Amino acid sequence: MGLYQKKGNWYIDYYVHGRRKREVVGSSKALAENVLRKRKVEIAENKFLDIKKDQKVKFEHFADTYFQLHARVNQRPLVIKRTAGLLKHLCTCFAGKSLAEITPQSIEQYKSERIRAVAPATVNKELACLKCMFNKAISWGKFNDNPVRKVKLLKEDNKRIRYLEREEIRRLIDSCALHLRPIVIVAVFTGMRKSEILGLKWQNIDIERGIVYLLETKNGERREVIINDTVKRTLIAVPKNPASPYVFCEEDGRPYANVRKSFDTALKKCGIINFHFHDLRHTFASQLVMSGVDLKTVQELLGHKSIEMTMRYSHLSPSHKKRAVEILDRQMDTIWTPEAPSADIDNDVPLHNLLEDKLLIS
Repeated sequence: MGLYQKKGNWYIDYYVHGRRKREVVGSSKALAENVLRKRKVEIAENKFLDIKKDQKVKFEHFADTYFQLHARVNQRPLVIKRTAGLLKHLCTCFAGKSLAEITPQSIEQYKSERIRAVAPATVNKELACLKCMFNKAISWGKFNDNPVRKVKLLKEDNKRIRYLEREEIRRLIDSCALHLRPIVIVAVFTGMRKSEILGLKWQNIDIERGIVYLLETKNGERREVIINDTVKRTLIAVPKNPASPYVFCEEDGRPYANVRKSFDTALKKCGIINFHFHDLRHTFASQLVMSGVDLKTVQELLGHKSIEMTMRYSHLSPSHKKRAVEILDRQMDTIWTPEAPSADIDNDVPLHNLLEDKLLIS
């Protein structure tokens, strides 16, 4: 803390909760010294003016303000729905507290408790939402510091790839309830995300040309999804609800909010474990790669902006690897065919030497 003079006026310079503040007092140095002393007392007694203002703002009230003024206005429909869910979980922990009461320590406590129930990626998304909230509180003059800046995000396991083999796909589809079966088929044969499928409208499907137009995607860009005959027949068979524009909807016309319960039931029925709906997207990509489709084409079908995201699907199943080495074995037959050992062959000579000699002769 200190004071300095600039162009005839005296300024005071001090810190509140790590944020630097400077005030112009006037031409009197004595007055500037008195104001600086007053600020020191206010900070020490936690009575600084901005602190009082922060304590009046309850978390749940500001969360609603943030959602109405920021999320609803600036975010895409799919993101708005996601933000609402994130705020719901945050409010279960921080409701009743003022913004000033939410400290890095309390956020760390939230993080440690939440990780017991959900994946690290989910916790990180909630913390990102919380950080954005505090940034808006600061820009709107409701708060001074962002406590989330001092909280480290959890390490995510983005390398997990779980996909189904062809026989498992058939078992899963056969185990699905009638309303779920077409949803799973579309996911397996298009690689569309669950939110994209549940938000699909009839007006965005061109059966004749075999194209689904996605106007709302994860990266915010419009995407065209090519559909094959299996998906065409599946969509044609879905009964239309005259009261709804959505392909997959409740009897009252509302789109399905989620299909997790029925999906988990189908998984249990067919004996598939450690599997999530999003893994159907992994299945789509992995089966394409195992069928010999190049990664660039897979990237375009998935709607990835960069090839790096698609590279995670470059792995092959053990059965596919076995077929690959068998192909090599057949090709090598034209170069060299092993024969039964003869009397003139030294059994003590290493096999790689014999192969080398044979290949050189040919």
